This record gives sequence, C-alpha cells and structure tokens, in this order.
Amino acid sequence: MEEQAAPATSRSFSSPFGFQTCKAFLAAPAGGGRVCFIDAASWISCCAPEFVVSCPVYFSSTTPDQLLSNGNSSDYAFTKGILSDPAAMKSVYSLKSSKGPVFPLRSVLVFFIALFGFFVCYFSFNQLNLENEEKMTSEEEQTKNICRKPAVPHEQRRYLHFPKPTTYDRGECACTPVRFFVIVSMQRSGSGWFETLLNSHPNVSSNGEIFSVRDRRENISTILGALDKLYSMDWLTSAAKNECTAAFGLKWMLNQGLMEHHQDIVDYLNRKGAMVILLFRRNTLRRLISVLANNYDRRTKQLNGIHKSHVHSKEEAEILARFKPKMDVSTLIPSIRNAEHSMRTCLGRFRKTRHMILYYEDVIRDKNALSRVQEFLGVPVTKLSSQHVKIHNRPLPDLVDNWEDVSEMLNGTKYARFLDDADYVK
Repeated sequence: MEEQAAPATSRSFSSPFGFQTCKAFLAAPAGGGRVCFIDAASWISCCAPEFVVSCPVYFSSTTPDQLLSNGNSSDYAFTKGILSDPAAMKSVYSLKSSKGPVFPLRSVLVFFIALFGFFVCYFSFNQLNLENEEKMTSEEEQTKNICRKPAVPHEQRRYLHFPKPTTYDRGECACTPVRFFVIVSMQRSGSGWFETLLNSHPNVSSNGEIFSVRDRRENISTILGALDKLYSMDWLTSAAKNECTAAFGLKWMLNQGLMEHHQDIVDYLNRKGAMVILLFRRNTLRRLISVLANNYDRRTKQLNGIHKSHVHSKEEAEILARFKPKMDVSTLIPSIRNAEHSMRTCLGRFRKTRHMILYYEDVIRDKNALSRVQEFLGVPVTKLSSQHVKIHNRPLPDLVDNWEDVSEMLNGTKYARFLDDADYVK
C-alpha cells in the first residue's frame, strides 16, 4: 500500500556537508515514520519528522513519482532503491546521523587560507620596501660618488668635505665641497678685523672664539666634542651663511686651551682635514699697547658703560684712543720676548698641519694678501670688506704716556725695530 505523502511544507535539514536546502521530498509517511529527501548536493537524508525544520522548496505532489518534475530520474531511481531496502535506509540514516568535525575542518581551512594570504601580503610589502630602500641607497651612493669627484688635485681631496647638517638641508648645494679651517692667533693681533673680512665673503663662515667659553675647553674631550659639533655645520651663529658655504671654521686664541692640548688638537685637525691660518702681529710693541688699552676699557667701560673690543664708528674709536697707557719698562722686554716665544712655539707645533702663516701688517699693506687667503680656503677670490674701525691709528709716540722711557729701553736692542712704524704703514 502506497504511503500517503505529508502536506507540502517548507523544511531545512542537516546533511554531511552542513545545512543545505532540500532538492525534493522523497516521502513523508502519514502518521509517523521517517522523512526522506534529496538535498541540493543530491545526498539522501532521513530523519524523524520532529527533527526536520523549514525547507524553502514547496511540492504539491503526493507520490514519489511526481518528484521527477522537480528532480531527475537518477535521483528518483536511487531514492526508490533506498526506500525499498530497509537496510540501505538504515545505512543512509546512520550516515546522516554521523555529524563529525565538519565545522572545525572548514574553519581550520578558512583560517589557513587567510593566514596564507596575510603572509603573501606581508612579504610582498616588505619586498617593495626593500626595493625602495635599495633604490634610495643606490641613489645616495651615486650622489656621494658624484660629490666626491671635484676637480682638485688628489692630494687636496682629504680637505674637501660634504657635511650633512641636521638642522637644515643644504639642498642643491649638497655637492658643494666644504673646507674646514681654524684661525689661530693671539688677542689684539687683528684677528677680529680679519675674521670680519672673511665673513664678508658669501661662501665663508667663521664662527668666532667658541673656546672663550671656559666649559668648552675644560678638557680635551669637551674640546673635541665642540669641534665635532662645529664642523657638522650645525653650529648656528650670526656668521652662519646660506647652504652654499664653502669654507667653515672658527677663531682660536693661544690661551684658550690650544697650547695645553696641542698634540691632540693637531692630530684631530689632520684627521678631520682642517686647515690652519696662523695670524700674528710682527710689531709686538703695538700689540702690547693695544692689550693695555683694552684691559683699561674692560674695567672702565668708556662707551656709555659698555666695554667694546671693536668699534664700528670713528666717534667710538676716538673716545677709546684718548687713553694712553703707561707702560712698565722693567717688564717691557720680557713681555715682548714671551709674546715672540709663544708665536714661535705655536708655529713649531702646528707645522705638521696644512697651514699658512699670515701677519697683520701684511694684510694692511699687501693688497694680494687676502687673495692668497681666499685661494688657500678654495673659495672664489672677491673683494672683502669690514665695518670695523681701527682704534689706535696714530704714531706710536702719541699712543703711550711714557714714550720717552719706552724708547730709551728699546733703543740698542733687537727690539728697537718696533719703534719704527715702517712695516706698519700701508
């Protein structure tokens, strides 16, 4: 007797591949029994009616034969064989009821696919970054190689530098070579005036007496640290120029730690490729007069309570020149001798550096002296100027209060030449 099919309804079920939509009902016995149907993957599923919920496919057929209009003949034939064989039906049901690790396997598979995709993206991104870094490094090396091929003799290339300051970008002047220098001198030897002349050049920056600050010359470590910072071109002063600076340096007095640590400093300058300008004054007598007058103004502050070692107007120069120091003739010759000894010692200790010797008197009377300095620094030769106004420009007898005593003391000695201003007059 043919079983009556249950009324068509909407149902869904679980197959070995998870929750699927049914393809067709096979049978739904009236009054109980098992419900069998074909799912979308053509699996046969049977279970008790109370475990079957909503299937979105609706059928109005009441016999399995009418399933052909919704399924295919092979599905139906296979289904009839299953339905007619209780053992097969049991096997199918057992297969259906074995739930197994379906969801975990699928989740693991999805996880590994996502993980694989992540690593593919990660390594691709790293490869792109590596290629970009290699390209940038290659470009930097090319720039470096181009910058290091200036048209200068090979023996001078160690004095050419391509600093990379951190406080600004040298821009299109990055390949402009820079020569490091230091002006070594003594107080009141014309070094201040000479430095302003150099700083009037558009490509020269001399940054003054940085070691006048005692903490910077406390020991050799602080001295070399200050030099490293200076020559990195991150030492910003009023003398700092634009990005195309081609000569960069400082002024250094003998009594500012220079002579005490001369060996380490000479080694550093040679290692750094820095050049030395040794600037002194031949007429030591005039230098001593200037020292005494400057010390007096430091105490009295004649210019409206302000001490000035250098002035920029004739009026100020005239005020300072009114003072005539009285020299101690008993210590005059020893003072001159000590000053000359310091100069000779300095020249000897810095003879192994790349240097030039310059005298204040030569800068005054030799119109080519400054051209030689610019050639030494490797910058274009141009006319240099300064706003400094000379203070003591009168003849020596007008500058000293006890000139007769001074003249008598020096006459007949090797220092009598200082009484004649012939080497000073332009």
